[in-house]
Formats: sequence, structure tokens, C-alpha cells
Amino acid sequence: MKTSGFRLLQLGTPWRNLSYIIVETDEGISGVGEARVLGKTHTVAEYLKDVERHFIGYDPFDIEALYRRFTLLDFGKAGEVVHTGLAMIEMAFWDIIGKATNQPVYKLLGGKVQEKIQAYANGWYTVERNPDSFSLAASKVVAKGYKALKFDPFGNGDLELSRPELFKSLEIIEAVSDTVTDDMQMMIEMHGRFAAHQAVEIAKKIEDLNIGWIEEPVRPSDNPSLEKVRIQTSLPIATGERLYGASEFREIWSANNVDVIQPDITQCGGIFETKKIASTAEIYSIMVAPHNVGGVISTLAAIHLCFTLRNVKILEHFNDFADPFVKDAADSYPEVKDGFFSLPEKPGWGVELNEDFILEHPPEKNKDGINLDPGLNMFEKIDWAKSCLLYTSPSPRD
Repeated sequence: MKTSGFRLLQLGTPWRNLSYIIVETDEGISGVGEARVLGKTHTVAEYLKDVERHFIGYDPFDIEALYRRFTLLDFGKAGEVVHTGLAMIEMAFWDIIGKATNQPVYKLLGGKVQEKIQAYANGWYTVERNPDSFSLAASKVVAKGYKALKFDPFGNGDLELSRPELFKSLEIIEAVSDTVTDDMQMMIEMHGRFAAHQAVEIAKKIEDLNIGWIEEPVRPSDNPSLEKVRIQTSLPIATGERLYGASEFREIWSANNVDVIQPDITQCGGIFETKKIASTAEIYSIMVAPHNVGGVISTLAAIHLCFTLRNVKILEHFNDFADPFVKDAADSYPEVKDGFFSLPEKPGWGVELNEDFILEHPPEKNKDGINLDPGLNMFEKIDWAKSCLLYTSPSPRD
């Protein structure tokens, strides 16, 4: 079997753009990959056209050789764009392999070691940034059956909050805490905003709440600042969504500053690379909670992988609240039930893309025809999350 061609599709939403690749083979089997590319949707699409030589005309079963071609043969250091393009291709290859062998992908990765995967809700706080609005939105997460949720209450904070903004953010956290049930955990998203002293101050003020973790309290890869936070708080710390490939996690293993790592399959180079990262984390007794803000394909990829990991903690889920119409991009969707994902059993990813639907909902473009990427304003607009508030699915799923 050899790959013979590919097509690119893009789905636009108010919160994020989703990019798809369909890779075809000479045996009539095709596979699908997906990524949410923040700020670089156009760049990754053009990159994939440039590196067709790395993935067309090859056997899709040869995953390690695919990694070698993408990360070595172009000589330059592989970063976000390369690892994202590689991940999209690699996911499509796994879909092809699963269909060719009539097996779900998780069975090709060593088989299941979990019976179900807990989900936590994100994307639910597309509301006015005040305690009452966040509380009302959180009550809908509770009603949906989730036992964990994540949110960023910090407006457009950068390095340090003004005192009024700090107190407002803390009031929002307390309001959500008062709303959720006693058995629910809150993950506090910091988006790498803060200087160490500010992250520490926030952490100390919420240590008596039911906090699952504080996420990216300082800039990605700023390990000295992360160590300062680690020393001064008892709260679990999570990070890793903006580390690209296994090599960028190297300092995490030696520093012992992190309790939970969050590799994003769609930005780490794909399933194999993320599994290598997770396996290394297990050696250090670090839990894994993959970052997942994509649509149906990347969510399925994360689910399949999580079922094979001994040290999986929980999986992020976006699509019950923000941009729920993205579920219609395929003929079925892996729904969360009672706070958990179930084991997928169909070959490959087990879904077929609704290409017509995706084509009907392209990303917005500027005057030069370049995709506009939503979600790039969290350090500019203090109410950035509210931009998604009024969007209604053009084709709601029952």
C-alpha cells in the first residue's frame, strides 16, 4: 500500500479554526487527520503542500520513517508548524492502518489498560466576565454530568494583575467553587500569563478550594520560574500543551516541577510521539492529561491513546459548550456520558468526515485571502471568551 494523494479542508468557528487532511492510498483506503492551529492555519496548510515529498508515495504503516523524514531530512529544528503538520499526517496514517487491519487504533497501540476515560469540560465560560455569569455557566457543566471543569478567569492579564483585576479573578474562582458539587475539581487555566510571584500569590489564595491543578502558571519552558512556583504552593501544577515533540519535555523530567503533563497530540507530532512522552512521564510518576481543544478527529485520537496509558489522569473536552456544531463535521461523535468517554470499537477512527458541511463553514479571511484566526486576543481583550457567546450551530446535532 502506498499513499497517492491528499486534500485539505478547514472549518471555521468563533473560537478556533479546525484543519483537516484526507490522505488517500492506491488501495482506495483514506485516512483523516485534524489539528487546531492557533494563528497559523494558513501556514500549516501551505507547509503540508511544501512537504508532500515526505508523505506521498510511502507505506502508511511505516510511522517511524514518517517521523524521521519530517524531523531530520529538512535539517532545520522542528517546531510548532512541523510537529502540527506531522501530527495531521500521522493521524491520517493511523486511520488508514486501522481500516486496513479492521482494528480500532487503540488496539494497534498496545490495547486498552483503562475501562473508561474521565473528561473535564472546557469552553463553557463564553459569558460576561463576572462571578454571576461564570456561576450560571458552571451550573450547566454540573447539569451535564461532568465531575471536573477548567477555566481562565484572568481577563487579558499579562505577568501581573492590577489589584482590582486580581480580586475580580479570585471572586470568579470562588463563585464557580460555590456552584460546583463537592466531588468536582476545578482546573485553573493561567495560559502562561504570569510572573512567578503573581502565580504564587494566586495559588496561595485558592489552596483551600478543590483545585485539580493550576495550568501553565508561567511562560512555557520557563523552568526557573516554574520551580519558584513549585516550591511555594501545594497545588498540583500542569503544563506542556505548548511543548512540541518529546525533546522539549526533557527539562521537565529532570526538574521535578510538574505533577501533570499535557502534551497535545496535534502539536507534538502525533500519537507515537505523545505515547513516548507519556511513557517517560510514567517513569517519573507524572500523570498525563492530554490537551485537547480540537474537533471529532483529534478528540478520537486522544481517546484512543488515553485508553492505552497507565498514567492517564483525565482528558479535556471542548465541544459540549464552545462551538458544539463542530460535532457535525463527521457522521458520529464520541459523546461524554456521565462525565466519561467510552471505548471506541470501530476500525481506525470509526467516523467519516462530512466534507460538504466543512466546506459550507470555512474560516473567515482577510482581504488577501489569508485565514483569520479567532482566539488570538486573550492578551488583548479583557472579555476575550465572550466572543463565542452568541454563536448558534448551523446544523445542530440531536
